[in-house]
Amino acid sequence: QVQLVESGGGLVQAGGSLRLSCTASGRAFSVYVMGWFRQAPGKEREFVAAISWSDNTYYADSVKGRFTISRDNAKNMVYLQMNSLKPEDTAVYYCAADHSIIPMRSAKSAYWGQGTQVTVSS
Repeated sequence: QVQLVESGGGLVQAGGSLRLSCTASGRAFSVYVMGWFRQAPGKEREFVAAISWSDNTYYADSVKGRFTISRDNAKNMVYLQMNSLKPEDTAVYYCAADHSIIPMRSAKSAYWGQGTQVTVSS
């Protein structure tokens, strides 16, 4: 079992930056693939980024070059640095954990946080 709690969301102007954090509790954090997803109003949840236990990273095309995912296994933390934010990045962002990247490609995961709101104004 893994419990996930996100923080760091908020309101930012277009072109600005935010850093999301996810604190994980439970056992064996380091073996999990950690991911970030988002869901905008009226839209389905979508994959944003993921990082494996060996620090391999994966990104959605829409955020490549703007977002960076990282993890600190000693602190049981995963981060999403979001730069050059756009109004279309507005969504609830969710932290997730799974043993594999495969389900994450389909916006699925074994464990989810409650989400944090990110709003980008134009």
